[in-house]
Amino acid sequence: QVRLVESGGGLVQAGGSLRLSCPASGRTFSSTAMGWFRHAPGKECESVASVRWSGNYTYYGDSVKGRFTISRDNAKNTVYLQMNSLKPEDTAVYYCAASRIYASDSYYRSTASYDYWGQGTQVTVSS
Repeated sequence: QVRLVESGGGLVQAGGSLRLSCPASGRTFSSTAMGWFRHAPGKECESVASVRWSGNYTYYGDSVKGRFTISRDNAKNTVYLQMNSLKPEDTAVYYCAASRIYASDSYYRSTASYDYWGQGTQVTVSS
C-alpha cells in the first residue's frame, strides 16, 4: 500500500507564500509521476502541477503559472509545491497524487491518471 501525506497548508494573506510537501511511502513505492490537484467548494477538481520522477517534465495549470513551482526529491520520495503570490482564488484543499503509468506528458494532467491520493491539506488565502 502506498501512502501519501500532504503537509504545509494553512491560512495566509494574499501575496504570501506556502510550501506544501508530500512524502510517499510504502512497501514498494513505484511511481512514474506525481501531481498536485486542488478542489474548492462548488468547483471542479483542478490540476495544479505535475512532475515526472525522472527527466525534466513539469506541467502547470494556467491559473498558477509563474507563481507555483513543483519540485521533487527522489532520494526522499517527496514532491513539493512552492506557492508564491497567493490569491484568494487559490483557496482550496490541495491533494498530491501518484501515478504508476508511464505515458505521454499530457496524461498526467487528469485526475483519472493517478492511482494513489493523499488526504489533502487546506490552503486558505485571505484578502
